[in-house]
Amino acid sequence: MHEAVSKSGDSTLFAEMRTLLRKIFFDALAASTVERAFEQHLDAHRGVLRVKDDVYDLRSYSRVFAIALGKASLPMAEALHRQLGSSVTGIVIQPESFADQPMLHGFTHFNGGHPTPSPGSLKAAQAVLKSLGAQADDALILYLLSGGGSALMEKPLDDELTLDDLIATHRALVHCGAPIGKMNAIRKHLSAVKGGRLALAASEGGARQQVSIMVSDVPDSTPDALASGPTMPDPTTVEECYAIAKEFQLLTRLPSAVRELFEHEALQETPKYEDGTFHTSRWWTILSNPSLEEAAKGAAEQAGFNVAIDNSCDDWDYARAADYLLNRLRELHSQGRRTCLISGGEVTVKVPHDASGVGGRNQHFALYAASRIANQDIAVLSGGSDGVDGNSSAAGAIADGSSRLRAQQAGADLNQSLANFDSFSLFERLSDGIITGPTGNNIRDLRILLAW
Repeated sequence: MHEAVSKSGDSTLFAEMRTLLRKIFFDALAASTVERAFEQHLDAHRGVLRVKDDVYDLRSYSRVFAIALGKASLPMAEALHRQLGSSVTGIVIQPESFADQPMLHGFTHFNGGHPTPSPGSLKAAQAVLKSLGAQADDALILYLLSGGGSALMEKPLDDELTLDDLIATHRALVHCGAPIGKMNAIRKHLSAVKGGRLALAASEGGARQQVSIMVSDVPDSTPDALASGPTMPDPTTVEECYAIAKEFQLLTRLPSAVRELFEHEALQETPKYEDGTFHTSRWWTILSNPSLEEAAKGAAEQAGFNVAIDNSCDDWDYARAADYLLNRLRELHSQGRRTCLISGGEVTVKVPHDASGVGGRNQHFALYAASRIANQDIAVLSGGSDGVDGNSSAAGAIADGSSRLRAQQAGADLNQSLANFDSFSLFERLSDGIITGPTGNNIRDLRILLAW
């Protein structure tokens, strides 16, 4: 490939590529909002609510009660309220960092912890369970579910487990390197509100009709992984949980009270579809990662790039995923045209216990990519649609063929930052972090790779 930096020392090309990557990413976010999804897939007119292919005559229900859970909970509740007005009431559960957002009339608000549960998470779960138990059998229950809900609402199934046990368990799962589906399998089997148990509580309370409307941050093939599937039958089993704990060496990381449940094989099975709990339940995904990918594809094509989408590396380790995508980009670019490769989903990063750096999987992916593309006319963006990457204030970062050189000139060591899991500090120094603030959305990550 043409080595712009080594030949000319001019960073103009890379600056142009970084600018274009930001534009594609922000255009994709703007085209994939919760508000647009609700306008497209829901419609309330003359007492009738349409949700995709289903129609509900609201006049046949004594009450419409909504539970909004996740990072997109407030935008989803607001979009529903715009269509149904005062006829819908309910509960909104969102992260504690969103506590300063306005309250929605008719809804009780709770703020839970993320990425680990907090006292607010327990209060939210208790309020939801109490409300569901009080619903009449002719109530319509709407669940507005989005990513992040696994920690925002929580109650242990075993009363002997404490909040500290839950926090330690969530932290162990997040840092063990397991993909989201496997993490959530364990979360479901420890919880009174996950893995279909929220729907079970509503059913036992007498609720007749339950409808889940989902803005998904999980693969479309596994919708039950969203927020650990509180309203869906759970396909995972206790046997799988024991195998996952062994595969990712979790027993040494788990608190003693949880470890004992695994050692004695004392986990309780989650509700399955054949149990009958879900026979009057419906589930609709109205916004997910493919929407983001297609929006990015359109923006890149408009900029004159030949575009391909490749999601083969979803849930891969970050280094394996980066190497694969960079090789794929080079193959596509061998035809000589401007090439853009788009990849959705998430990568995994196994973070050591003693790591003290600031960053997240998107910035770590970008930092590793920077080490593989020095002096090449390639630029890479990796960002989270929710605007938050790990324990940093960034959504992600951009790396290009000049990143290593610019880091050296700024007195930073790219390899040391990788080893310290401190990607945010380096990208902040280079002004290559992506700062969006919380987007009110959560439809997984987006990686965009450009070859000039």
